Amino acid sequence: MVTVYLLGEQRVSNPEDDGAGTVSSRAIALLAYLVLHAGLAQSRTRLAGLFWPESSEQQARTNLRRELHNLRGLLGSDGAPTADGPTLTWTDSPSCRVDVDTFRNERAAALAALADSDTPAFLEHADCAIDTYRGDLMPGAYEDWVLDHRDVLRRECVELCEVTVRVLRESGEVEAATTWSRRRIQLDPLAEAGYRTLMELQTASGDRAAAMTTYHRCAAVLETELGVAPGAATTRLFDNLLGEKPAAAPRRERVRTAMPALIGRERECAELQRRWRQALDGRQGLVLVSGDAGVGKTRLTTELAEIARADGAVVATARCFGLPGRVALAPVAEWLRGPEFRSAIGSLDPLWRVEVERLVPSVESAPRPATSRAMVDAWQRHRFFEGTARAVLSPGRPVLLVLDDLQWCDAETTAWLAFLLSLDTHLRVLVAATARTDEAQSRRDVRDALRALRSARLVTDVEVDPLTADGTVELARSLGGPVLDPAEEAVLYAATAGYPLYVVEAARMVPGTDATGGGGGAGDLGEVLARRLGQCSEPARDVAGLAAALGADFDLDLLSEASDLDTDSLVQAVDELWRRRIVRPAGTGYDFVHDLVREAAYRSVGPPRRWLLHRRLAQGLELLHTGRTDDVAGQLAEQYRRGGRPDRALHYLQRAAEVAAGVFANADALRLFRDCLDLLEAMPVGRNRDAHEVDVRQGMSAPLTTLYGYSDPQLERTLDRTMELGQRLRRPKVVLGALIGLFAVHFVQGHTAHAYGLGVRALELSAADPEFEGQAHFAVAGGALGLGRPREAIEHFDIAQRSFSDDYSFILGTRLEVHCHAWKSHAYWMIGDEQAAVQASADALELGRACGHPYSLAVALGYASVLHQVRGDDTALLASLTELRQLCERYHFAYYSQWSQILEGRLLGGEPGIAKIRDGLAALRRQRAFARMPYWLSLLAEVQIDAGSVDAARATLDAALIAAEQHDDRWWLPQVLRLRADVGPFAGGVSARTVRERPIPTV
Repeated sequence: MVTVYLLGEQRVSNPEDDGAGTVSSRAIALLAYLVLHAGLAQSRTRLAGLFWPESSEQQARTNLRRELHNLRGLLGSDGAPTADGPTLTWTDSPSCRVDVDTFRNERAAALAALADSDTPAFLEHADCAIDTYRGDLMPGAYEDWVLDHRDVLRRECVELCEVTVRVLRESGEVEAATTWSRRRIQLDPLAEAGYRTLMELQTASGDRAAAMTTYHRCAAVLETELGVAPGAATTRLFDNLLGEKPAAAPRRERVRTAMPALIGRERECAELQRRWRQALDGRQGLVLVSGDAGVGKTRLTTELAEIARADGAVVATARCFGLPGRVALAPVAEWLRGPEFRSAIGSLDPLWRVEVERLVPSVESAPRPATSRAMVDAWQRHRFFEGTARAVLSPGRPVLLVLDDLQWCDAETTAWLAFLLSLDTHLRVLVAATARTDEAQSRRDVRDALRALRSARLVTDVEVDPLTADGTVELARSLGGPVLDPAEEAVLYAATAGYPLYVVEAARMVPGTDATGGGGGAGDLGEVLARRLGQCSEPARDVAGLAAALGADFDLDLLSEASDLDTDSLVQAVDELWRRRIVRPAGTGYDFVHDLVREAAYRSVGPPRRWLLHRRLAQGLELLHTGRTDDVAGQLAEQYRRGGRPDRALHYLQRAAEVAAGVFANADALRLFRDCLDLLEAMPVGRNRDAHEVDVRQGMSAPLTTLYGYSDPQLERTLDRTMELGQRLRRPKVVLGALIGLFAVHFVQGHTAHAYGLGVRALELSAADPEFEGQAHFAVAGGALGLGRPREAIEHFDIAQRSFSDDYSFILGTRLEVHCHAWKSHAYWMIGDEQAAVQASADALELGRACGHPYSLAVALGYASVLHQVRGDDTALLASLTELRQLCERYHFAYYSQWSQILEGRLLGGEPGIAKIRDGLAALRRQRAFARMPYWLSLLAEVQIDAGSVDAARATLDAALIAAEQHDDRWWLPQVLRLRADVGPFAGGVSARTVRERPIPTV
């Protein structure tokens, strides 16, 4: 069935047609017009003039015929508009579903059921109708006919929500009524009646804190959008809510302090608007608003967000925090949790939806794994990034992503942003980020990401300077404070240096205090903020300190769990902080208006009390996230660490590392695992500490391998320590896993004999644990082949293949049956069975393509390329190398990328080929990857011989012989010896190809 989405997006979905999503926006608009006027014949002439007013009548009619042809191809004959001479008519069809029709039909059925007093049927149809209404009609379109229908449909949905809430309240279902009341506010956020209804429901259910938050959110929306305060009825309801019981402390202010205006920023605003217009035209990028703390960066991006919303864009905001416990990709997750993205994610292909749910799990998604499979699934990082990027693009509208405090952004988020902005060349996406100039330059990952984006000309810099003296005075006047004489204005500017935050905080001091100087005044922002906090009641100061200790945005449920205040006192305290503009609504809770205010609140708490607050916050987070502590594992670890509970901190640090690895944030995972080891250092030596350490070490090996490769010394030390701890704790499975991992490390490093010995030890231990038997045989086979014992290798490869149970190798991260076939092809070639070698290679490639595991396919292609080279099949070699190179570039596979580079150099020949091979060899040496070095050097020597550089070839072959001796790498030794003999002091001028094509005796 074809589905047409017009509510919240503009899209046509046809499961049988992959190209359905590429239909033009004009065709969708035409379809929408006919659907909205279903049953009414529309003149072709009128339609052509309406949709192509700038074209001649003949051209407009041609355009109309073209779009109708496209629609018929997409919708089929049953779902296409009915043509009757000069008119077109849309009629409902069972083969084509339009969400607008579904909404209208379900709404009509709901109202009919209500008229019949059939409450269950009403609720069923109303639920379906409101669920279908996923957003405004055709967002981003502003034609008059669209606006008229958009208003009607929105009003119908709002009214249906109101009726649903009323029915549920009368039925006593307060919780369900609360849910639909929130939906009503989403539909019409400027209508105070919706907020009042929600406040009444929350109060009736005993949740005064939530009712207060609703009022604050209402006031913030009205102030931002309309520049007005809530009406008398809404304010009276809120005052009654606060006044039902005696408050813990009187409110110092009845009227909220003024919102600062945007003053003196004409240049910056013009630049932001210019860049947004470019984004609307398909020029994606990042606009970086930078400057000192308190200079007004966030205020500018807020203004840009309002402009983007007015243009029908999807706007999502997030911020980074400069405290430990941050979660990798947290800003991306925050963006994707926005309602407009969440509704569009549901329409993604399941392949991409799975990737999104790694980061933002849905109720139906599988739980996160208990341990990381990051090494196995490392190649999926590209797919994960693509899936989450597709989710951002899924609404089909312009997108503005706002990111505050980029200087504290994690490395994975900066990498994701670079990926998003490089995904295509015509995306209507703009990222607006703020950053403190000095701190952004001091963060290497942020600095490198910005440098890469600048090199692609994707960054627009907007530097924000302090206000001028006139701007400072104008801002102070806009806040409604006392009129200053010229001398006081000069003092104010000198004290604040034109920084808007300084000016605002100085002006918000209570009347009668000296806000322009004297006694340190506004000249020291920290002191000004401390004095502002000091003006609050004691409960409000306590709540501010508790919230500051969390280090991120907070909600009232957590404050309630962690504070000593009863609910009424807590509500009074938070309301006071909101009225004084110390905190503001953010997401589902609150945040400080600025990080400098947060820092001032935290400094106001003494060290002993901080210790207590952190422990209470940790306990509150555990209680509120029972069953899903993974979502806050990083925060829990930091709170317990600061609260003097290293044992609990260790548990959550390890889990946070595993969660990070689960979304391929391997650098973050490694950092967290190392933090675990730091905590373990302070624990008493003993079996308990060893048990914790072995778990941490096992988790570390995967991200280490992904980040630095098999031959990394850190990985080797980690696996050595893991094996030592496994032996001490008498855990044979741990020892066995470490041995197989060490086989991979030492084989790639070129320690062939040692790697073979490790495989033999693993095979001996695997008798007691069949789970690892196949991997142990694989290790023995690989080592034997490197030592020049191909028949022994074939025997163990065959056993490893039979032991395969649809799982992955422990450390190599490949499908075991693919790797066995691929490597075994070389063993067959060494014993002279070329037919079996070709068949094994073909089997590996077939399995690699069928299993949907790109890294395994890269392995199969790498070994196939070597086989084609030794067989002299340059045509097949070129084809396999082309596919291998593309795969390595797409998924950033380093090791096999060097294989491709060296073999391409062999094909290229001459000096360019020599240079290419040398570059590949240098990259392998940097990785400490010396496996197969005699073979790689022999390829260099062959090219040197063909280029006439015989002396250089002799030196290269001597190096190959030394490498074979040093590394016990003997599988290619006969060929190296033959080449060396033919280029010896008395050798004739025999070409390298002639030498290579001579039959090689069985080893």
